[in-house]
Amino acid sequence: MQHISALVIPLLILFIISHGLYKKVAVYEEFVEGAKEGFSTAVRIIPYLVAILFAIAMFRASGSMDILLALMSPLFSFLDIPVETLTMAIIRPMSGSGSVGVLADLIQTHGEDSIIVKIAAIMFGSTETTLYVLAVYFGAVGIKKTGYALQVGLIADATGFVAAVAVGYWFFA
Repeated sequence: MQHISALVIPLLILFIISHGLYKKVAVYEEFVEGAKEGFSTAVRIIPYLVAILFAIAMFRASGSMDILLALMSPLFSFLDIPVETLTMAIIRPMSGSGSVGVLADLIQTHGEDSIIVKIAAIMFGSTETTLYVLAVYFGAVGIKKTGYALQVGLIADATGFVAAVAVGYWFFA
């Protein structure tokens, strides 16, 4: 199986190129055109990226994160959810790299085998950076009405958080 998995990507690339040549598509030229479009998209999303990163930095620097953690700690304790995973639950919908930092900090503080880290890692893998996606990608293509996308995304994230706690305790506690 390991040998097959190592060949999947090269075979997929070979298949795409072969199929393009069979259909008489100028594969290289189309690739270059797509790369140009990707670059222009990257330039268009930079302002939205800066805005969301600034908002996250202000949220943390203002002390709002600490206030929110203090307010939510009793509920998390009552539900027997490790309070330390609350930071992941808050940062993950906002920032992928921020949540990697949270996870790395939890690993350093509690060790990679702790239930806290395992639940946080499951949260990391089973949720999306919803607010980041809405701000950056929806903003880049000019979508203004994000109400339902925001609601559905945050409900999905909450479901992922609850599932992460359940699965973490089920498998590792």
